[in-house]
Amino acid sequence: MAGRIPQPFIDDVVARSDIVEIIGARVPLKKAGREFKACCPFHNEKSPSFWVSPDKQFYHCFGCGAHGTVIGFLMQYEKMEFFDAVADLAQRAGLEVPREAQKSGEPGSVDLHNVMGLIARFFEQNLADNIRAQKYVDARGIDAKTTAKFALGYAPDSWDALLNRFGSQEEERRQIHQLGMIIDRDTRGGERAAGFYDRFRDRLMFPIRDSRGRVIGFGGRIIDQGEPKYLNSPETPLFHKGRELYGLYEARQARSDFKRLMIVEGYMDVVRLHQAGITYAVATLGTATTQEHLNKVFRLTSEVVFCFDGDRAGRQAAWRAMENSLPLARDGRELKFMFLPEGHDPDTLVAEEGPDAFENRLNSALPLSEYLIQQLAIEVDLTHVDGRAKLKALAAPLFARMPEGIYREMLADRLAARVSMPAAALKKSFLAGAAAGANSAAMDRPEPSMRHRSRISSGRGNLLTQAITLILHYPAAAAAVSDTEGLDQVDRPGVAVLKELLKQAAAASNPSTAVLLEQWRDLPEYERLAELAMAEPLVAGAEGAAKELQMAVEKLIQECGPGRRMDELLRKAEELGLNYDEKAELSLLLKSKGRPRANP
Repeated sequence: MAGRIPQPFIDDVVARSDIVEIIGARVPLKKAGREFKACCPFHNEKSPSFWVSPDKQFYHCFGCGAHGTVIGFLMQYEKMEFFDAVADLAQRAGLEVPREAQKSGEPGSVDLHNVMGLIARFFEQNLADNIRAQKYVDARGIDAKTTAKFALGYAPDSWDALLNRFGSQEEERRQIHQLGMIIDRDTRGGERAAGFYDRFRDRLMFPIRDSRGRVIGFGGRIIDQGEPKYLNSPETPLFHKGRELYGLYEARQARSDFKRLMIVEGYMDVVRLHQAGITYAVATLGTATTQEHLNKVFRLTSEVVFCFDGDRAGRQAAWRAMENSLPLARDGRELKFMFLPEGHDPDTLVAEEGPDAFENRLNSALPLSEYLIQQLAIEVDLTHVDGRAKLKALAAPLFARMPEGIYREMLADRLAARVSMPAAALKKSFLAGAAAGANSAAMDRPEPSMRHRSRISSGRGNLLTQAITLILHYPAAAAAVSDTEGLDQVDRPGVAVLKELLKQAAAASNPSTAVLLEQWRDLPEYERLAELAMAEPLVAGAEGAAKELQMAVEKLIQECGPGRRMDELLRKAEELGLNYDEKAELSLLLKSKGRPRANP
């Protein structure tokens, strides 16, 4: 059974591809030292801020923030899916794309995507055969064409309809349980009752599809009365609700280029809007809009409109979406907020007033800057100094989350006008707060000035980040690190990322920044690693990077490893004494170091 593209093959394709050649065939590049520059193809600009590094095999725009590898460029510029981008590059290199396969009979040998596809068709057939479910779909105003487009289905009003259809064998039950489609029976009397039951019962089923159209999960809307009204698939090997957007596959099928994408709250909203011709609507899956959602959207368009109900819950959801959007609010991107009349959601409103009137409401959508200031102003009285000072205090932590650029500058100007404060003074205050916040981050951006002084800082906030940055800029430097096992004892956020990067760089036959980043593409850490890859180099040359990296790892182990904890326990034993657990911990640490046991 075909599986995903093997990672070593992806690494090989990236290593064989010349990012300058690929981008240069589409964008006029001009040599600038060791790099190339051009006007960015992803936003309008008069002076070039788009740079391509042949050493890193990486591109970055300092204007709109677009960045990535050669695969990422094809996905962003040509609107290709990941598989298609890899296949295109493989063809150029004269390679055939292999697919991983598993031996039949082994656990996991069945492609879980195929199983979910069969389940989706089972639900579809149930909808066609159930008169009551069909009447519900008709009552909600969904026509046959839209029902087929979204592959809507029905989960029977039964505890075991799906279980009987797909779970007759133990291996089949294991698979559908892994996919979250059946649930273990409740524990009674301290023992788990034998058997399973269907997760979805008597519900209109909305298949959730990935970018390739494969079903990865479901949303179920109860028919008639019952709680919860909506039920979603749990997190599974295929489905991560914080990353997926309902309707995105269907939106991309409807059109290849987007002026905008509109994010709404419900499955039914997306279905009814698409039926009305508003095919750029997508929805989150019962969660607040995350940065992963927005990164996915911004690969397709530069304008995002959040559409929320006008009630209290809708406005709370809008505020959470705004907070999560701030780190991605960059020049060239538009984030807007549209609120519907109270008592309406997109489903009911588009049915009542029609698509043209609904789309006209977009003209009154609030830009993020206006919405942010408007909401903060509600909390204060701007007629006196105390209120204006409070508005500034409320805005400061939000401002600190935004990336540097014209967008943040203009927002500061607007806020300065509202609080009657000189813009320069307000910006200075905000920048000081932003710097303080950045210094407390676990993976802080290295300062450019480090290039001109000792590269490795003993500060806990920067040391780990510097080591990660050195590997990203000079992957071959990873070979200089001799004591990777010592990192196993370092208890610091982000150390797992460092260890994995060291492992990946050592395993790569032709390591580069792009080869490393591609191995993190679908993981939450990708964006932060990409930011570090764009940072100012800490050293000039691979030889210096190898020495600095070795020093950084040694200091991490020295400062954060078991030796530091052992010294802390020895001091405490001498001054205050240790409890039972601390004595046991100290004994193990001393034993591992070959030192005689202290007498606490």
